[in-house]
Amino acid sequence: MISIPGLSGATCDGYSRREFMRLGGAGLLGLSLADILRLQAEQPKTTGPAPGQPKNGWGSAKQVLMIYLQGGPSHIDIWDPKPDAPSNVRGDFKPIRTKVPGIQLSEVMPKLAQQIDRATLIRSMSYTPAGLFNHTAAIYQIMTGYTPDRVSPSGQLEPPAPNDFPHMGSQISRLKPLDIPMLPFVMLPRPLQESNVIGKGGTAGFLGAAYDPYYFYQDPAKIINLDDLTLRKEISKERLDRRSTLLKAVNDAMPEMEKAVEKYALDRYYQKAFDLVSSGRARDAFDLSKEKDSLRDKYGRHTFGQGLLLARRLLESGTRFVQMNWPAVANGDPTVDAWDTHAANFGPLRNLHCPKLDSGLSALLEDLDERGLLKETLVVALGEFGRSPRLGVSTSGNTNSPDGRDHWPYCYTALIAGAGIRRGALYGKSDATGSSPIETPVHPTQIVATVYHALGIDPHTMVMNHLNQPRELVQAEPVSALFG
Repeated sequence: MISIPGLSGATCDGYSRREFMRLGGAGLLGLSLADILRLQAEQPKTTGPAPGQPKNGWGSAKQVLMIYLQGGPSHIDIWDPKPDAPSNVRGDFKPIRTKVPGIQLSEVMPKLAQQIDRATLIRSMSYTPAGLFNHTAAIYQIMTGYTPDRVSPSGQLEPPAPNDFPHMGSQISRLKPLDIPMLPFVMLPRPLQESNVIGKGGTAGFLGAAYDPYYFYQDPAKIINLDDLTLRKEISKERLDRRSTLLKAVNDAMPEMEKAVEKYALDRYYQKAFDLVSSGRARDAFDLSKEKDSLRDKYGRHTFGQGLLLARRLLESGTRFVQMNWPAVANGDPTVDAWDTHAANFGPLRNLHCPKLDSGLSALLEDLDERGLLKETLVVALGEFGRSPRLGVSTSGNTNSPDGRDHWPYCYTALIAGAGIRRGALYGKSDATGSSPIETPVHPTQIVATVYHALGIDPHTMVMNHLNQPRELVQAEPVSALFG
């Protein structure tokens, strides 16, 4: 259930407006849904790139799918094989040909090899970390576009705070609100997490909780619960409509002065919440039983595969920004579910993680393209960093097994596709050992800027933080050369 704390304001009876709605029975949908949809009317508007900004790719996307491989998958063992490197670098896997001449992938990605003609691989992702390069700080950077200002000796951050920079999906929800009854920003199937730091970089931060994503933290490969998007059995649609009309009448009857000063007046965004529940649009989007068994099998009957299929359904139903997180704690056990392959690298990649990544990502690209959705959907798949080129070394203070790889932010790979991105292309190039870029390095914040740019939002748009200070969406330039 969504929870939006901290709303205030009372009627003349002493009840808060939330209490009034609940007393009126509208608690069946919860103010939290209304709050998610309460997007302020006065927003910065951009009709084209700012002077000096690239036009290539501007406004090419209507929606975004961020596939976040939290934990840091090994670029050398998946996307950027180095068959001519020494054995303690190239590892156990052999390269395979793909559908695109000149592009090789690791042998653990055979299905994606047949779909790579629909995407670009950026093999020159690179940054120098703040402090020790552990997961939380890196996650925060790619989600918000900002380097955290306080990093503990362990490299971790404090839990989410109201003064955090907002997730890019929250900024997008505010700047490009939907005009249909649909959830604007959905994050699934589990939170961003390193150890006990949960959700850092995954909130609306100083924008306020009304812009938080809809947190769908359930396993889409299992039976899911959608009580907060479903009418109670004893509440008919007609009864809900009557309550919506009553709330509108109450709001219209409020004195004009009260309307002006009451930040959370019962305005048209409550109507959006009613519409969301009564229309059933979001509820239907979460119903994977409407998909053919053959397609579900193609994505993979696992959390990641079914999560990507659910993401496609959400985008198809109008959600602006969907984030599919790899369903594991960033620094979890690699022999169970995590990309953090200090203790073991090749066995987990071959037998656990890459088969899931391969089936899900390849099916998604093909499915989006065949439905015509790839033309308007920007797809980004990446982790917070790659893994150390040399096996068994310590680069982040962690202990690694002889076949383990440590964290490596200095060079790694991202996949990007759709919305005018070049097809079957490589961007940037790593050196002979995958240690550093030798052509066109790309900083993670440039990916954030590229997302904004593709949606027709100037990355340098100014927003006001919790102290009423102006802040840019991101201090980076988009990579316009990615677009064809």
